[in-house]
Amino acid sequence: MVLKGYPRLSETFVAQEILELERRGFAFDIWSLRRPTDRYRHPMHEAIAARLFYLPEYLHDDPRRVLRAMVHAFRHLDWRRLLPVFLRDLRRDPTPNRLRRFGQACVLAQELDPAITHLHVHFLHTPASVTRYAGLLSGRSFSFSAHAKDIWTTPDWERAEKIADARFGVTCTADGWKELRRVAGAAQERVELVYHGLDLARFPAPPAARPARDGSQPEDPVRLVCVGRAVEKKGLDVLIDALGQLPAALHWRLMHIGTGPLVEALKARAARAGIADRIEWRGSQAQGAVIEALRQADLFVLPSRPAADGDRDGLPNVIMEAATQALPIVSTLFAGVPEFVENGVNGVLVPPGDAPALSTALALTIAEPALRQRLGGAAHARLVAEFSFDSGIDRLETLLKAQMPEAGAARSATAAG
Repeated sequence: MVLKGYPRLSETFVAQEILELERRGFAFDIWSLRRPTDRYRHPMHEAIAARLFYLPEYLHDDPRRVLRAMVHAFRHLDWRRLLPVFLRDLRRDPTPNRLRRFGQACVLAQELDPAITHLHVHFLHTPASVTRYAGLLSGRSFSFSAHAKDIWTTPDWERAEKIADARFGVTCTADGWKELRRVAGAAQERVELVYHGLDLARFPAPPAARPARDGSQPEDPVRLVCVGRAVEKKGLDVLIDALGQLPAALHWRLMHIGTGPLVEALKARAARAGIADRIEWRGSQAQGAVIEALRQADLFVLPSRPAADGDRDGLPNVIMEAATQALPIVSTLFAGVPEFVENGVNGVLVPPGDAPALSTALALTIAEPALRQRLGGAAHARLVAEFSFDSGIDRLETLLKAQMPEAGAARSATAAG
């Protein structure tokens, strides 16, 4: 299993998947292109038994290791198979990052356990390049899980060629699935839609009831929570603007959980809007603290939107996590969000980047506790009925089992017969 960074709190869907596949009998090695930067680990990371290895994030981090792997590749591995592919990629993407992928792939190909015959990679951009190159060098097959940014910021030619070389690919939103099938051409049947879902056993039952706060009492304001990195695609600047436009007589407080490069700019924006004293910036939190914040909140808000560089969300896992606690959801008609949230049924959706529309939606839901209760109950019901973890992991298990050596032997015997 190849990942860009492991472990990461923002990618609990990956840990959830690995842990369940281990429970079903798979044995993994995890290879990460980066070391973790999060302060906390999720309990699932502690439960995962897979051996964990790190590639050199930059080739100059461990030049001897990289040089040794390159010499090994040219002496013992199938470099003639890789070199034309790599040089063609390098002509189209003449960047240091492309060279780094080649070096990391040499290390991966040399150091992989010989018993491993198939590689599965999360994210179709850099990690998939390293995995594809390592597979070409070492004669191993690969498959991929694509998610969000990797779908929308990778060039068409690169996505198409990776899909064509992969045994299969899965992605977690219909929005992303349609995009990958568009670029895949004749190989489009290799890409399947497989929702992550949530393992509900990891979450407590939602609170039996919530206080009927309506924003009229300054001593008991409506509690809003937003969980997400402070990056452009989360739309937190739009959220600050929308909150600043709420009626002064409406009493609320927002808790933001997450880190990111825009935190200080967002704090300054809140100060200019005159609402700094109503916002609590919690930073990164352990999963238990996140769940408790969801349980204590009255309303969840995440106004996702496209970033200028093309980055965008898929279906943010935290939206489904909010639904585990029967929280009403205010978000945007964008990316994979409408695949779970239906406007007026289990949440409220507004156009992305539209602060006045978001402010109107927030004013409505803050002032109407009965509406929040109805929307939150419907969100939980939809999660249980249609976004369970089991169906997605069942399909992934089937696809991965088909790549095992015994499955290949069975296919060969059938063909011979």
